[in-house]
Amino acid sequence: MGKFEDNSVDNKSNAQVEQMTWLNMWSHYLTQAPFTQSAQPETAAQVLQQLVEASLQGNSCIDVDSTQLEALGDLAISSDIATTQVAPCVYDQQGLALYRYWQLEQRLAHQICRLKRQMVPHIDVSIFQTLLNDQHQQAALTMVMQQWLSIITGGPGTGKTYTLARIIAALNQTIPDIRIAMAAPTGKAAQRMQEALQNSFNDPKLLESGLITDELRHQNTQTLHRLLGIGNRPTPRFNQKQPLPYDVIVVDEASMLDLNLATLLFEAVPEHCRIILLGDANQLASVDVGSVLADLQHVETLAENRVQLMSSRRFSGDAKIGQFARFIQDQEDSTEQHAVLEKLERDIVTPTVLQAITLTLGMPDQIQLEYLPEQLESDAEQYQQKLMYGFQGYVDALKAYLKADDTEQDMMMVIQAFDDYRILTAVRHGPLGLEQLNRYAEQWLNQQLKQIPVGDWYIGRPVMMTYNDYQLGISNGDVGICFKHRTQAQQFEVFFPSLNKWIAAHRLPRHMQTAFALTIHKSQGSEFTHTAIVLDAHAEKLLSQELIYTAITRAKKVVTLLADQKALQQALTIRTVRRSGLVQKINLDRL
Repeated sequence: MGKFEDNSVDNKSNAQVEQMTWLNMWSHYLTQAPFTQSAQPETAAQVLQQLVEASLQGNSCIDVDSTQLEALGDLAISSDIATTQVAPCVYDQQGLALYRYWQLEQRLAHQICRLKRQMVPHIDVSIFQTLLNDQHQQAALTMVMQQWLSIITGGPGTGKTYTLARIIAALNQTIPDIRIAMAAPTGKAAQRMQEALQNSFNDPKLLESGLITDELRHQNTQTLHRLLGIGNRPTPRFNQKQPLPYDVIVVDEASMLDLNLATLLFEAVPEHCRIILLGDANQLASVDVGSVLADLQHVETLAENRVQLMSSRRFSGDAKIGQFARFIQDQEDSTEQHAVLEKLERDIVTPTVLQAITLTLGMPDQIQLEYLPEQLESDAEQYQQKLMYGFQGYVDALKAYLKADDTEQDMMMVIQAFDDYRILTAVRHGPLGLEQLNRYAEQWLNQQLKQIPVGDWYIGRPVMMTYNDYQLGISNGDVGICFKHRTQAQQFEVFFPSLNKWIAAHRLPRHMQTAFALTIHKSQGSEFTHTAIVLDAHAEKLLSQELIYTAITRAKKVVTLLADQKALQQALTIRTVRRSGLVQKINLDRL
């Protein structure tokens, strides 16, 4: 409940009824004795319901007036006394919050101010400026050398990891016996971070500088949960009393940080440790409460702790995907919906019928758009079939693998072919939702390969882990592909490329998610050569600029957009702004 990716119109009715029933019972129960002596039950229950509903949408607080506060009675207390007393709700200048989220914001604001107050030893930055030519990237290097907290943001291809690699090389030269931690919110994001860093560390210019050591070449990345030691224990292993043993902590895909995880992280940062946040503030915020990276962009007192990288090397000025990303960012909430589609069709892409696209080296990037009919159900299968065009290279690679004697080389070709294409959708249910698309893709693949699944398993089944399993050594977001078992006939084995790890299929959880299609939320931290994005009418009320921006920037060369017109209008014109008190709490805290 409250997870965007688990919502869709066709399954929301039952979920909403259950949710509202629960909220109604809980709020009325809380407004009775012995929990309160002064609340006005009906009005107080309504306010509590609004507050919880807002938190399920990622907001930490809501606006209330004096009448509503009076109706809550002793269920709400002022922030002035909230440090010594506890109540279900707290109100301050920012609004009314559940005590948990008010306290998390207080704790996080305190930790950010702690980092800001610390004096930074002087480092001569000039000797490292030749590592970077771009002025914004040079500014990021200078900032990290002079601040304990650094926030480096930028769109796709602006060189966040490229810049980070040079910053880390400079710090490695400057700080004796430096201890570095690299982390990301999900396993997939951590994998991409490691791959990108290793590529950057192997850049000839950087190698010639003599700043790259064997330790940096073998620098590992991990999930934030693993870094903090969050598992079955009630508190993280590393916390305020037992801080992390590092000199530099880097967090990639920081837009995915929610309020709770960010608080736990900052509380575990030791004195005189640099923390570097990398991310794209225009992407989707966290699934849970909070939009920490976006909030930190608006804190006036952190102006010298932020650098925005501007020049995209992935998308040149005339590159279509880059133009599309900028087009989305330029739209205002007030934009008339019919006008925005006319402008999109004129400036970015002309609607047509989807075609198969052959991927080649050096090809210019492409965008194709087809509108879905209003009555989709009867025509759904033809659109499901069109979405399979992009998997033809994967099928061809699997056929070669099944016929080959040298299966290791052909297995790597399968992995590469699978990473070339992915379907992204906003919802789980419906004819073009996650579940139906994955079922259709399974049937289509097995028909192409003329194979029969054994239980849930078959050659070529891609799977995604949906939680952290430290016994198996796989994390939320890790993706694997099912192959023939290397030693046992008639058995299956799943290879996880990001971990270079084989796991027998029967050892994996039965509810592993098949991953031909992903929700857009789950795709964060991933890149594919060709991305197909499905925005059908079921998703209309759930879409936003952040969602479609995140989806199209997963693609490196090709975007295929299959969309309902009203849903696409919604996605291009609605910007999500979460209510939060974090910005004011940091600004109000004396620095």
